[in-house]
Amino acid sequence: MQIRTRRATRTASALLTAALSAALLGAAPAWSAPPASSPPGHGTSNTPTADGPRHPVEAFTEDGAISRATAPAASPYLAAPPAGLTAPGADGDGEVTSLVHNGEPATKLDVVVIGDGYSAQEQQKFRTDAAEKWREITAVEPYATYRELFNVWAVSAVSPESGVTGDPDQTTVRHTALGSYFWCDGVERLLCVDEKAVERYAAKAPQADLVIVVANSAKYGGAGYNDVKSPLGYEGIATVAGGNAKSGQIAVHETGHSLGKLADEYAYDAQGTYQGDEPPEANLSTLTADRMRTQGTKWSRWLGQSSPDGGTVDSYEGAGYYPKGLYRPTENSIMRSLGHEFNLPGREAMIAGFYRHATPLTSATPTGRWLTTDDRLTVDLPVPGTLLHWYLDGREQPRLRGRTALDLDALHLTGPRSRPHLLTAVATDPTPAVADPALRAELTGTLSWLVTR
Repeated sequence: MQIRTRRATRTASALLTAALSAALLGAAPAWSAPPASSPPGHGTSNTPTADGPRHPVEAFTEDGAISRATAPAASPYLAAPPAGLTAPGADGDGEVTSLVHNGEPATKLDVVVIGDGYSAQEQQKFRTDAAEKWREITAVEPYATYRELFNVWAVSAVSPESGVTGDPDQTTVRHTALGSYFWCDGVERLLCVDEKAVERYAAKAPQADLVIVVANSAKYGGAGYNDVKSPLGYEGIATVAGGNAKSGQIAVHETGHSLGKLADEYAYDAQGTYQGDEPPEANLSTLTADRMRTQGTKWSRWLGQSSPDGGTVDSYEGAGYYPKGLYRPTENSIMRSLGHEFNLPGREAMIAGFYRHATPLTSATPTGRWLTTDDRLTVDLPVPGTLLHWYLDGREQPRLRGRTALDLDALHLTGPRSRPHLLTAVATDPTPAVADPALRAELTGTLSWLVTR
């Protein structure tokens, strides 16, 4: 039996993903453009203007509504602090703490949480806030089921002042390590940061697949930077208020973009009717449910099923910022407004996104090491329900199915003592939440060792 092997390294996978992204996204498609007129809730601001490029971001209100805005890549509040204040670089600045450790970074999805507006004396408060935000995120499916695929690293950014600009009002200015500030682009709840400063701190962690900035504020707010692509490997930045119990939902929505490659499902009346090609995202389509079912494409496998965000999967017009011409799978998932679950196609895309960074099978024993029948081999299955099969020289060993610990003398090897035998473990996540055969290919992991008598 021929055994399908996983890609050799996560680096190769990342390079392939980057190449495909560049090919697909060389120019921003028409459906991704923010509306020409400012969305509701935008006002004027006396915020200093930062030089340099601006990027589209998402803003969030406490009732769950999402809108588009623009933010400068640089923060006007990253200037040198006033005399007498401690600058970033003080004791503890850049210190990395493991909040959740489930394995080697090469086998896990590594989340980097960076604090801003926390003074040197408040770094324990930052780590407590960071852990609470992660608890909020992992209360949502599919994070809850797949939490052991993640490592979480807290990176201390020691700020010269406590708090962030714009809290409690527009007149409040704080000099912080990442330059966080409310009232970005004239939107009170939009919490922007300095992108280069974020990258400098993210680089201190062992890996950075996903980046979340936690600001020292209880004021509701955040931002979704879903067009950021860092050389470190992460795509997108989510900013949240560390002291606000609702802000974790902002990070969940943002990861729908960065991990699930999902599109926004909300719309603006001013955008009119979509006239472009079929979008690549799993949760947008130009097709009605009937045409989708006939063609067997997009979320056709989920049509008619009850979705965790409520209702049934169908085609609902209004998505991708357009009120007409684009359809979404359900009435109101978290990609349309906060406080909801991912719909079935969205959950499927998120699980596939997890496995682009993490593997369903790990072992503390390096695969490059030769083993003997005196050794004991253990493997780890981080996801409940994962199926495990063992093969010796390409032939399955049914009696070993599901065993995560093996005394290798139980293999009963024959032949010359110096002859190596190939022992292979194959783990597959059988979750029914992933129905697309093309995505299911990512749900299998393989490890092999050479064993001699």
